Amino acid sequence: MDGAIDAFRKELAGLRTGRASSSLLEPVSVEAYGSRMHLKEVGTVSVPEPRLITVQVWDRGMVKAVEKAIRDSGLGLNPQTEGQTIRVPIPDLSQERRQELAKVAHKYAEQARVAVRNVRRDGMDMLKKMEKASELSQDEQKVWADKVQGLTDQHIKLVDEALAQKEKEIMQV
Repeated sequence: MDGAIDAFRKELAGLRTGRASSSLLEPVSVEAYGSRMHLKEVGTVSVPEPRLITVQVWDRGMVKAVEKAIRDSGLGLNPQTEGQTIRVPIPDLSQERRQELAKVAHKYAEQARVAVRNVRRDGMDMLKKMEKASELSQDEQKVWADKVQGLTDQHIKLVDEALAQKEKEIMQV
């Protein structure tokens, strides 16, 4: 269940809000040295200002490839090159785009809830099998089932809290 929560938080971190974040460029991969590499493997990503991301490319020959990868990433970003440094200003989001991002966040949250429920189902199945094999009494099985349900409720609550926080962040103008 913790793995589902971690994956959900990583997906949320990749969602673009009006604020700059280095995790925004994590999914960007660059065609470098004959293979695809993550952006963080060819340069240093930093956030010097709330609306600006800078990428300090280590190899001067990779600057154009990194700029092209950011532009083609589908994030709607327009990088500007200054020597080996690429500046990526984060534009303001329109209200319509904010609502679209909120819908995407809800979709990610539902996927996380389903993942948590799948873990619960697997746990409950295991408890039933243990009861059938006489490894647990009915009373013990019931106690453990309640514990599994309690953990499920806690993790669903964590998903809802993270979603509410991200939604607030997205809608903030």
